[in-house]
Amino acid sequence: MQLDSPLKPLSQDKTNASSLWLSAKPMLLPTPALDFADEQTARHSLRDYFLNTFDTYEQLFECLKHEDAFFIKPINLRHPLIFYFGHTATFFVNKLLLSKLITERLNPHFESIFAIGVDEMSWDDLDEVHYDWPTVQAVRDYRHQVRALILNIVEHAPLNLPLNWHNPWWTLIMGIEHERIHLETSSVLIRQHALEHVHQHPQWRANIITGIAPENSLIAVPEGQVHLQKDFNHPFYGWDNEYGQHEAEVAAFEAAKYLVSNQEFLAFVEADGYQTGHYWSEEGLGWLQFSQATHPCFWRKTELGWSLRLMLEEVPMPWDWPVDVNYHEAKAFCQWKSQQLEKTIRLPTEDEWYRLYAVSDLDPDLPSPEQANIELKYGTSSCPVDHFRQGDFYDIQGNVWQWTETPIYPFQGFQVHPLYDDFSTPTFDGRHNIIKGGSWISAGNEALHSSRYAFRRHFFQHAGFRYVASDQALQQFPSQYESDQLVSQYLEFQYGAEYFGIANFAKTLVQLAQPYFRETACKSALDIGCATGRASFELAHYFDQVTGLDFSARFIQQAVFLAQGHRIRYQLPVEGELSEEKICSLEDFALDQLASKVEFFQADACNLKAHFSGYDFILAANLIDRLHHPKDFLMQIHQRINMGGILLLSSPYTWLEEHTARDEWLGGFKQADREVTTLEGISEILKAHFELVTQPQDVPFVIRETARKYQHSLSQVSIWRRTH
Repeated sequence: MQLDSPLKPLSQDKTNASSLWLSAKPMLLPTPALDFADEQTARHSLRDYFLNTFDTYEQLFECLKHEDAFFIKPINLRHPLIFYFGHTATFFVNKLLLSKLITERLNPHFESIFAIGVDEMSWDDLDEVHYDWPTVQAVRDYRHQVRALILNIVEHAPLNLPLNWHNPWWTLIMGIEHERIHLETSSVLIRQHALEHVHQHPQWRANIITGIAPENSLIAVPEGQVHLQKDFNHPFYGWDNEYGQHEAEVAAFEAAKYLVSNQEFLAFVEADGYQTGHYWSEEGLGWLQFSQATHPCFWRKTELGWSLRLMLEEVPMPWDWPVDVNYHEAKAFCQWKSQQLEKTIRLPTEDEWYRLYAVSDLDPDLPSPEQANIELKYGTSSCPVDHFRQGDFYDIQGNVWQWTETPIYPFQGFQVHPLYDDFSTPTFDGRHNIIKGGSWISAGNEALHSSRYAFRRHFFQHAGFRYVASDQALQQFPSQYESDQLVSQYLEFQYGAEYFGIANFAKTLVQLAQPYFRETACKSALDIGCATGRASFELAHYFDQVTGLDFSARFIQQAVFLAQGHRIRYQLPVEGELSEEKICSLEDFALDQLASKVEFFQADACNLKAHFSGYDFILAANLIDRLHHPKDFLMQIHQRINMGGILLLSSPYTWLEEHTARDEWLGGFKQADREVTTLEGISEILKAHFELVTQPQDVPFVIRETARKYQHSLSQVSIWRRTH
């Protein structure tokens, strides 16, 4: 086969990496060490890190050629780029509200529509009918407001050291690191955009350096131990899945010297690898049938031969660059390679990647490797696979992400960060595989040795792979986060045993409301604060369509699993370290036939998207005293419900300042020497649009903590009809 003529390298000297690239902007600062000696140093460092990130992110979007490019989806499975332009700024505001570094929103509408919907989860709302996107200039103006807000916080808000994940300022760093993630994911979407929607930007132009692809070979890696431990005082920011302990014994294996190059992958393409079914997993075949792929996503076949789509241009194929593929393609290549080499070839596990790191000359204590194509240090594209030597291997870190065989799972001692519970837990589903090493644009936390990112196996993410030879059986880790005590409590509360003769709470609430359903159309119902979804499913007995909303992705995930027909296993504490396993499914309650009528979304009850409206019945169970702005919720709820529709509120009225600021309480306090009850506060707000249809009543409920410890509470139930 005649290869395309390689482009002339900018330099022939592969020993001096710094001479290979022209000076490229933007330059990204590494993630800062957070063990600051004093407050002033901390403020200065975080200000620089924020501005470097925020401004670079805005500059990336200058690569879009015209405003229409913001509103045309690059791929159907993700939002248009206008969402991502606004999303990272909104994230700052929403998290700062939760940490109480701010008390008011900047733009409730933006902070609703730009909040959620980035990873194809069943509860992501990607229906464009639900969105009236603002103009690009409006979003740009909003970003300027957020920029000023953050700078004001950094310069003036109280700051107490140490700065760890228990500190309110952790959410500020969380916002910066989150935006760095989206710097990369947005660059992928721009790369997936049609060329007519992008143009060259002087600071984002790729530095094309290419030559002859090297011959790959296998290098022996001796057996060894992996010991990982990251605690909350670690100097570098981490996402929750990085914390905890993990140990493993890794048997000896062989690993490819280089990442798989376009040249090496070409042999698989020319061997009809995409047309040979037995190379592909069952899931991979499903993707292949859906995509109708015959070669890697970013390859283009022209009359002159193969070319490669980069972020902003298409160039003759650089055969010595790493191939960009998803997990399914990498896995199929390994199956083919096994046949060629007559040995077991596969992707490395996460633990094997750590062994590769250990035998390299990389330093895990640095925020990013000094010699690696990462963090935009050497340009805005991949580079040849034989430029960055790290020990006996190349590109253990940098160039492109590397797919592993390991579906992400929680380490021992894993804890969900209370202010971002949907970062990791939705990915503990066995469908998200870990990628390691980072790409040319990976920055901040992404460049750390400890980072653990996972994507769905059909995703494209500036990701390639190296292969290993090993007969070692793959270790199976529990991908479900079964030790989540809060989720387990709620699954038992909503689907488990009835303790002390007290009936199921969710079912009881629906039964109390049922007499009033005959007065409504019974077309649609809304369950706000649905938790794991029991009331939503019960409402499907009476309504044509039911929507369940909850702020917690952990809860929503369980409801979705149940709706999909899964049986969920969960652990209930008995005493000390002892626990018992329980199982639940909708079939156990004859609710399985109703699941098709129910949908679930993650949402903030205090800032719902506009299309959550037009309901005949709304349920808000044990919600009101857990909201940060309950007054706003009640003042706006009439906009969500049809005239004559029914609203059911229930709450034990356990007001706590950790959830709701004191001046937001609806009752439970004295005012002018008079005791004000929560019911009075509710009535005062609702009376403009609702009437109370029956006397409130207390309904008991029980939440099990251990075999001998239970929460026995009373929730006051009030039922209202909209009249105005």
